[in-house]
Amino acid sequence: MPEFILALDQGTTSSRAIVFDRRGSICGIAQQEFRQIFPQPGWVEHDANDIWQTQLAVARQVLTTCHLRASDIAAIGITNQRETTVLWDRASGEPIANAIVWQDRRTAADCDALRERGLAPLFQQKTGLVIDAYFSGTKLAWLLDHIPEARSRAERGELAFGTIDSWLAYKLCGAHVTDTSNASRTLLFNLHTLQWDEELLNLLQIPHAVLPQIVPSSGHIGHSHAEWFGAPIAITGMAGDQQAATFGQACHQIGMAKNTYGTGCFMLMNTGSEATTSRQQLLSTVGWTLDLERQTTTSYMLEGSVFMTGATIQWLRDGLGIISSSDEIEPLARSVPDNGGVLLVPAFAGLGAPYWDAYARGALFGMTRGTTKAHIARAALESIAYQSADVLQAMQADASIPLSELRVDGGAARNDFLMQFQADILGVPVIRPTITETTALGAAYLAGLATGFWQSRDEIAVQWQIERHFDPLMTQSEREDRLHLWHRAVFRAANWIE
Repeated sequence: MPEFILALDQGTTSSRAIVFDRRGSICGIAQQEFRQIFPQPGWVEHDANDIWQTQLAVARQVLTTCHLRASDIAAIGITNQRETTVLWDRASGEPIANAIVWQDRRTAADCDALRERGLAPLFQQKTGLVIDAYFSGTKLAWLLDHIPEARSRAERGELAFGTIDSWLAYKLCGAHVTDTSNASRTLLFNLHTLQWDEELLNLLQIPHAVLPQIVPSSGHIGHSHAEWFGAPIAITGMAGDQQAATFGQACHQIGMAKNTYGTGCFMLMNTGSEATTSRQQLLSTVGWTLDLERQTTTSYMLEGSVFMTGATIQWLRDGLGIISSSDEIEPLARSVPDNGGVLLVPAFAGLGAPYWDAYARGALFGMTRGTTKAHIARAALESIAYQSADVLQAMQADASIPLSELRVDGGAARNDFLMQFQADILGVPVIRPTITETTALGAAYLAGLATGFWQSRDEIAVQWQIERHFDPLMTQSEREDRLHLWHRAVFRAANWIE
């Protein structure tokens, strides 16, 4: 009997593959970075073939490292960077252009035009989203408008659109599908019917023929082609990275929340079986749809998306050369007693929730002749916590559910300085689990539930264990003073591009 699950975790800057056992423990991991393409300011692209080739390579690598064959793997779960948009030829399986990445802002003016037509309430009511260049719908419309003959070919059914989950599934097994969690990030999906919405498709001029079939997050999708791993493996799990991380954090009950510190920072709160309409410019989104024991259930989330967190650390490394590796930032930040009055607003790709300002830009405030790279490093880490505090405040106002704890994961969650400052600025405990690779773990759990590898969510929940508990130490008055300065800085960075 197969004793392992293979999770494919396709992220913004790297592709990873992780093998998990029945205890939810990591047996092996492989990772490979791929090229980031910046054609002009505000544009971010990926070569979709780079994504596929690196993802296949790490999947094969981790199986080899663990001395496993396809027959040892019960199922594959896929999780992915969300909103990144791929358009490919159905016959050849080749992309017709570079993928437009979720960070890309080229459609900001198109979104302005939609809002000026008074369509924001309609899109929010149907999709749970704000109209923003972040989401896939306007990216797809841009590709159809700017690639020669793309629109006519799409209408004839010759082209296929998908987010990265769809692209990987198509390459792995030939199925053109997406799950409800990824579909809910497109501006084209109706949260209430769980189907593509014809009115929204017409408004964005998207032909239905280009869209993937919508499937549950946990359920049978297909079998990988034998050529990839030597024999077919069932593909039974699929979810966007943040929803997968929420599932991996066992936030299965209403009011439970997690924050993932990756390239961006994403806080999600489980709101149960009904979508919550945000009054604070947060997103209402599908968490996951489970197809278990002939019963299909959907859980919804409130989400706040911060665009630049881990990417801010990369900027310090690659753009400024302040550090040579990400591991250096914590000791550098700790080398000074405070930030020296420096605040960084990392609005390099605009500001996400709760501001949704595509025209904000990054700014450093409060510098003097005494400012050092250590102060900037500290300000960069603090900016991550401040942005998350803004999201949590909006989330609690929307949900009317006081947060008792915040579960954390992602690369920067291993930074003790950041986690302590996050607890301080939130005023609630921050809890880091033993396994912080919860995005891949969530994909594995979704795949394993569909095959009976795990029997229930309760079985999964008892496997979640605490590694460290960070309690808030900051006084309320100091917290308020710091947040006041942060909001002054945000105000000055806002709407910078005219």
